[in-house]
Amino acid sequence: MRPYEKVMSLLRRRRRPMLRAQLTLLYSGFFLALLAAVLLATNLLYGHTAARAPAGATAGVDHVGGSRHFDLAPAAIGLAAAAVALAGAWWLAGRFLRPLRAIATTAQEISAGNLGRRLDLDGRGDEFTDLGRTLDDLFARLEASFEAQRHFVANASHELRTPLAGQRALLQVALADPEAGIEDLRGACEEALRLGDQQERLIEALLTLATGEHGVEEWESVDLDQIAATVIAGRRQQAERRGITIDAALGRAPATGDPRLIERLVVNLVDNALSHNTPGGHVEITTDLVGDEVWLAVSNTGPDIPPAEVERLFQPFQRIAGPRVRPAGGHGLGLAIVRAIAQAHGATLTARPGLEGGLHVEVAFR
Repeated sequence: MRPYEKVMSLLRRRRRPMLRAQLTLLYSGFFLALLAAVLLATNLLYGHTAARAPAGATAGVDHVGGSRHFDLAPAAIGLAAAAVALAGAWWLAGRFLRPLRAIATTAQEISAGNLGRRLDLDGRGDEFTDLGRTLDDLFARLEASFEAQRHFVANASHELRTPLAGQRALLQVALADPEAGIEDLRGACEEALRLGDQQERLIEALLTLATGEHGVEEWESVDLDQIAATVIAGRRQQAERRGITIDAALGRAPATGDPRLIERLVVNLVDNALSHNTPGGHVEITTDLVGDEVWLAVSNTGPDIPPAEVERLFQPFQRIAGPRVRPAGGHGLGLAIVRAIAQAHGATLTARPGLEGGLHVEVAFR
């Protein structure tokens, strides 16, 4: 055990009896104070009665040689009551703290690495049972978060390793060919550059995802309709080459947030709608201000999406046909970034399968 862990263990051992001792003193002190009040009241009543008794009548006091002797019976009773009160309060405090010690011990074991374990307290719905259920929910969320993080790191490592391996193999083949001409070497360099661009886009997407999950630091006024118009204008030629029609109904939509992240959200939604579409299909983009909410809706035609699979599309590196099936140049991060940015802005994100296939996504900024 490391020195730090030894110190923390000693502190935990010292902390436990302190709370128990405090509860013991509290319980016994209350009992003894009540007992003292009863004895005081009894003594006052006795004194009042003795004062009204005939001369020479005494109770609890003996006169010997003109001196007055105190009766030890009440003192002995008081000491015995104090001992019983302390022992009973110590036992009661220990019994009261037993569930708390069990929770603390199990929580320490879970936090040490066994996130799959739970407290599973069975009680009558008291505060300790509520605390145990709250901790179980917390551990479940932590386990899910760590598991998602492990999957994300594994997938990201694979995505980054693939173009690196392709570049290495491409250059090795070109250099190993003694008869390679200038055109062959130029072609190999161009392919290596294309793979490098692919890596750069992936890294940029990962950074955007991390930035979106980190939150918004500076809030600015943005015109969501103007951002959408700019994004659409930059992708009309791409849509025309594929025979895809873009229908836009851009109403006034003033929002507040990070302009760069909001633009990335719109870009990813539009790119996703164009990439996962069919020749001759269409994309509909709408912005509007409804009450206090600013709406952005993007829908497209495309392959049918089972309703149960919609949620998975917003996880990193996921596709309907499997995590590795994607269009050329894609990495499966677009919709994950959309979700992260929406959450960072406190926006509501809803998605459902489109009536003509594809996906319908709505984002409501408040």
